[in-house]
Amino acid sequence: MIDLGYACVDDERAGRTGVSEVIYGAGKTAGQIAGIVGAMREGGQERVLITRLDAAKAAELKDLGCAFAYDETARCGVVGGLPEPDGNGEILVLTAGTSDLPVAEEAALTARFLGNRVHAVHDVGVAGIHRLLAHVEEISRAQVIIAVAGMEGALPSVVGGLARCPVIAVPTSVGYGANFEGVTALLAMMNSCASGVSVVNIDNGFGAGFQASLINHLPGREA
Repeated sequence: MIDLGYACVDDERAGRTGVSEVIYGAGKTAGQIAGIVGAMREGGQERVLITRLDAAKAAELKDLGCAFAYDETARCGVVGGLPEPDGNGEILVLTAGTSDLPVAEEAALTARFLGNRVHAVHDVGVAGIHRLLAHVEEISRAQVIIAVAGMEGALPSVVGGLARCPVIAVPTSVGYGANFEGVTALLAMMNSCASGVSVVNIDNGFGAGFQASLINHLPGREA
């Protein structure tokens, strides 16, 4: 452990879990993030993922001399570049609507950062079911599917009835008043009648990408 006073950097996490520590950028100053990145790099961590990093803070972080690639849609920064994929197969990310893109892109980038091939298909929600059915081939070959939806959160249930692989449902806070900032979608996904659907927290693209990577790296699941 590296104690910076404002953060205790877990430099042994990769040895315990197989994945190094990730920085949650929201609520931290650019200076704190830069300090944590520096400690991780000095501790031997080749790549660092920074999530929930807004554009203003990303600009400030670059001004401090921290070298990283920034994805504004995913609101993530990557220090050290992305690795070559070494997962068993392909992770498919499905987005119900364009408004769900930030959460979906966070999931996709997280999965790529963790060494997975990722294919993303956007705006295939149930309001136009034909758009989803046009991608049945991609659904059938995926090793893991991440289905991201707001509003009533119906997409994962439909996908769960089409897919032969695990489906990770991600409710988003996208929707009108009775969506209750994602609670309606969350409860709908948790009550899905389709088997094989699991659910992460509202807007938690990172958690979905991480879980999908664990599944895609399980031994014996080669495509």
